[in-house]
Amino acid sequence: MEPIFTPALHKQRHQFVIDFVKRNRPRKVVDLGCGECSLLKKLKFHREVEVLVGVDIDGAKLKKCMHGLAPIPTDYLQPTYDQLHIELYQGSVTQNDPRLRGFHLVTSIELIEHLTLPDVERFSEVVFGYMIPAEVIISTPNSEYNPLLPGLRGFRHSDHKFEWTRAEFQSWAVKVSSEYGYEVEFTGVGEAPPGQQERVGYCSQIAVFHRLRGRDGCNILFADDAEDLLSYTLLYTVNYPSLHDNNILRRVLVSEVIYWTEKLKRRWREVRTEERDESIVWCQTAAEGDECFRSSECGAEINRLMEHCGRYMAENQEEEVFGTKGQGKQESCRLQRCVSIPLAVLWTSCPKVSALSGNLSNLRHLLTTDPEVKLSQDGSSLLVDLQEQDLEEEGDHDLEDSGYTEVSQCSYSAAQEEDWEPNV
Repeated sequence: MEPIFTPALHKQRHQFVIDFVKRNRPRKVVDLGCGECSLLKKLKFHREVEVLVGVDIDGAKLKKCMHGLAPIPTDYLQPTYDQLHIELYQGSVTQNDPRLRGFHLVTSIELIEHLTLPDVERFSEVVFGYMIPAEVIISTPNSEYNPLLPGLRGFRHSDHKFEWTRAEFQSWAVKVSSEYGYEVEFTGVGEAPPGQQERVGYCSQIAVFHRLRGRDGCNILFADDAEDLLSYTLLYTVNYPSLHDNNILRRVLVSEVIYWTEKLKRRWREVRTEERDESIVWCQTAAEGDECFRSSECGAEINRLMEHCGRYMAENQEEEVFGTKGQGKQESCRLQRCVSIPLAVLWTSCPKVSALSGNLSNLRHLLTTDPEVKLSQDGSSLLVDLQEQDLEEEGDHDLEDSGYTEVSQCSYSAAQEEDWEPNV
């Protein structure tokens, strides 16, 4: 049956749901009879959805497929502010469970034909009378289309208990809508050959139910004391990484800060190298005689950046590296030869850093307690250590001229910190 449709019929059904999600943006979605989780695996990439739940009676099948719903490496490397929580339950759609109430969208794709007619009634009570979602999408085979399917005898699947005509499906859907306070519209996927669409309809018929306003709590069929009964077994749950998690936000921010500080340090080193090796350029013009001046494109770029921020990057002579340890106790530190980068420069030069932190105060707060970064005593600048290769490139003579001192061991008290003035 599937090869006669392009795309395949099951893909068309899933695409119908995906298009609906894109248009209506439901935040909480549950797929009843999720089977191999094929629809869930597609929906997880649509971050309109914040809570995604699957329910199926076949626990072994869920356990086999559930790891396909786990976050992929990109979700950890490039987390966004989108939130996604996924759960899989083993249970019957004829049983109520309070964890499935309050959803915006319930989908049931090719499920009800696997139920007995009494179970279909119970399914209606659970979905429309107990769960009371804002919208419901139900698809089922259209038996009127069956004569067009080559080689088909009887039902399309050996487990089908029935297959409805369009009139039978619509009669059931209209009755359910009237009883539980919904309105319904009908459509489908899998069009018939030209000239036969009106006669046989779609291969898979679809009903889309919309809850009527003011009827949110009508016809709730279960007593309040049943709310505590958990009928389903939770098999899988996962939270996708999100920048709403402060720990993840700090990790991503620190990673960006380290990248950009190293980038700015390389620029500074290039300036120093060019100023040492190409410090004097003689230019002669007809109007003006000989003139000596310093030239460096990289230096000019950095200078413009510093002027824009109203700060500058300076070689630090004896800058203090500070941090906290334990319960706010000052940690002993070693004075390092380093480059001091004002946070204002970093915040302005890196759009992602500014977007993640929001403002300079938040940036300083998020960096203060992180062990991977070092701040000046007043917290206004980031200190980047000069490695041995950096110092070797500068040369001994340049280090003496720059005013660098020997590295020394130190431990500051709170009183000494108040008297310390940073080099600006």
